[in-house]
Amino acid sequence: MKTNPLIALIAGSLVIFVACDKSAPAPHASDAAIATNSPATAPKPSAELEKLKGRWERPDGGYILEIRSVDAAGMVDAGYLNPSPIHVSQARAYREAGETKVFVELRDVNYPGCTYKLALDPKNDQLFGQYYQASMQQTYEVTFARLK
Repeated sequence: MKTNPLIALIAGSLVIFVACDKSAPAPHASDAAIATNSPATAPKPSAELEKLKGRWERPDGGYILEIRSVDAAGMVDAGYLNPSPIHVSQARAYREAGETKVFVELRDVNYPGCTYKLALDPKNDQLFGQYYQASMQQTYEVTFARLK
């Protein structure tokens, strides 16, 4: 039986193409079930960082710092009111020298990069530290008390 050279060339090319396919094998049905039924478990923040969550008021002016959440990496979801909302451009929490601390930067009208560097006083349930007023280039000692 005589083989057509064109058919032999196509058949040989298919064998080479299939043999060279390096794509990943299809997942098993059980692998897919495990992947879809497993809840995503993000690392939780330390208990010390969790203590920062809440609404805090500066008694010298009624300013409110609201710490809504803290993730395991120390990223903070925060709001600031004076009494209207002021944009929080960044906020983070961390542990340093045995203390729980929070840094907040404000970027808004009349708040061009003003910052808070605060530490938690768990015994008195207060945040204390420094407020940097960027437009006046002055730093003030401040305290926030937790609102109940």
